[in-house]
Amino acid sequence: MSEGAGPFREAMAGRAPLPPAAATLGMEFLDADAANGTIRLAFTATEDFTNPLGNVLGAFLAAMLYDTVGPALLVTLRPDQFQSTLGLTASFLRPTRPGRLIGTGRIVHRAGDIAFLEAALTDGDERLIATAAATARVIPMDEAPGAA
Repeated sequence: MSEGAGPFREAMAGRAPLPPAAATLGMEFLDADAANGTIRLAFTATEDFTNPLGNVLGAFLAAMLYDTVGPALLVTLRPDQFQSTLGLTASFLRPTRPGRLIGTGRIVHRAGDIAFLEAALTDGDERLIATAAATARVIPMDEAPGAA
């Protein structure tokens, strides 16, 4: 991954705190390949994320997938660029219990400022538990909501 500036790179390098939502999900950076537009992240699903049956609620799995597809694109961008997710579709393949989950994300296709992305979550036994497809737009950092 590039060592350039930018809030995403700073957080992934441990030089800045993770965004609050990523920290809530227990996100941990594992590796990225900017040339291929791929990323691997770990998440920690806690008991606080469970439904009455003790399974991780789908909304938390969707948030983990969301926090995987965006970074797959972010690792390829210049420090003055950010991404804005236009849509996300998640599929839940099997229930999962709290624990460490691995998110893998990749850019499927990029045409100009529009990118098509995919992500998958696996559990501790490397079983596929959820997938997502997303569309995002590359935007200048100064146009990102909340940018200084």
